[in-house]
Amino acid sequence: MQSTKPKKTVLVIVGMPGAGKSLASSVMKTRGIPVFVSGDIIRAEARKRKLKFTRKNLGELMLKIRKEEGMGAVAKRLVPLVEKVSGEFVVYEGARSVEEIDQLRRKFRVVTIAIHASREARFRRLQPRAWGWDCETYCVGGSDG
Repeated sequence: MQSTKPKKTVLVIVGMPGAGKSLASSVMKTRGIPVFVSGDIIRAEARKRKLKFTRKNLGELMLKIRKEEGMGAVAKRLVPLVEKVSGEFVVYEGARSVEEIDQLRRKFRVVTIAIHASREARFRRLQPRAWGWDCETYCVGGSDG
């Protein structure tokens, strides 16, 4: 009797911007685990549509895809990429909805890892990214040193 258990495990890394998702993914990558990032999937779609990679264009494209195809649309695009990987584990960084995780669960075993950091630490990390966020406004009590 064959097992119906999925052979691949997708480690889904979630967390607020600046929490450390990319750091966790980079550690996995150094251990030979393939890493897929939600933003890379959106950028690939933008490339197909010949859109410039601006924050505005990518944000609008992500919203449009989800409106047209549902909240699991980005993960749906990930499935064939995961299927091509020969290893047992892959990492998906940046799932943005429960529907994305559900989409992956239809095909694979899914383990969700939530990365947490204080608000102060996150905004301190985000400042160099020049997203236009002011830590004095958003960080309760300012910087925590």
